[in-house]
Amino acid sequence: MTAGTTVDHLTETYRVHYRSLLGLAALLLDDTASCEDVVQEAFIRVHSARKRVRDPEKTLAYLRQTVVNLSRSALRRRIVGLKLLSKPMPDMASAEEGAYEQLERDELIKAMRGLQRRQREVLVLRYFADMTEAQVAEVLGLSLGSVKAYGSRGIAALRVAMEAAS
Repeated sequence: MTAGTTVDHLTETYRVHYRSLLGLAALLLDDTASCEDVVQEAFIRVHSARKRVRDPEKTLAYLRQTVVNLSRSALRRRIVGLKLLSKPMPDMASAEEGAYEQLERDELIKAMRGLQRRQREVLVLRYFADMTEAQVAEVLGLSLGSVKAYGSRGIAALRVAMEAAS
């Protein structure tokens, strides 16, 4: 047996964790199509590099890190594209915006987008992806103390933003 993640293990990981990785991308990006593209691309890249993933138990962590990195890249491309536009695109309201839950979700998403990039990434991985601080540190390549600091400051900033929105 060769070292690395097998195709069968990766297929099972895809089946079990696709939705959670899609949700992770959704918290970092803002449209469903981009989220799906990022997650699919993450699986393709991990499949191509599966022999380098020495420990099959780390396949999910490798996928999460790839989703985060691809989301960052997508946001960078989008920012460059927006800078090149001659005029800003109008905001399009969705039909569901009238519902109270949607308003709360919109306020939270807006508050999340107002955070520093690292704070947002730490909070998304910590509380949405239900990762431990150590796992977040590993995925983002930060020290444990940095993860705690970004998390603490991010929660404080969210609290202030949500109280101001109320």
